[in-house]
Amino acid sequence: MTVSVEVEDQAWQVLPGVDDLARCAVTAALAGAGHADLDCDIAVLFTGDDGIAAINAEWRGKDKPTNVLSFPTPEDMPVPAGEPRSLGDIVLAHGVIAGEAVEQGKTLPDHTTHLIVHGTLHLLGYDHEDDGEAEEMEALEVHILKGLGISNPYE
Repeated sequence: MTVSVEVEDQAWQVLPGVDDLARCAVTAALAGAGHADLDCDIAVLFTGDDGIAAINAEWRGKDKPTNVLSFPTPEDMPVPAGEPRSLGDIVLAHGVIAGEAVEQGKTLPDHTTHLIVHGTLHLLGYDHEDDGEAEEMEALEVHILKGLGISNPYE
């Protein structure tokens, strides 16, 4: 498994070790979802509110910032021989996430980890479009985060 990390917005410098945090969260999410041995590549982009607002407008038609976006790679995308399959991309916005962390009484590292786990689960096909899907996904997130020493983010 490869986790490619790019820090586009320097505001993320307030979170030392963001590369390691991303790799740890992705690894825990894959393992928690039963895919510990999956040979894959996931890209994580740490951007700002303006960057994610532009992406959100272009790809989802919503002209506003959000905390996290996930873009799964299409299942039928060819994979070159010997290369890991790309699961997709996760994009995180510093301003939204930092604001949510303060509002919710969470640390920035814990909240960021939660959103990377959440995004990784989306790349694996989990969703929260209806109550049943939401309950399943949230329970899995809580289980994965507990293994990382992070309390239930939904309480």
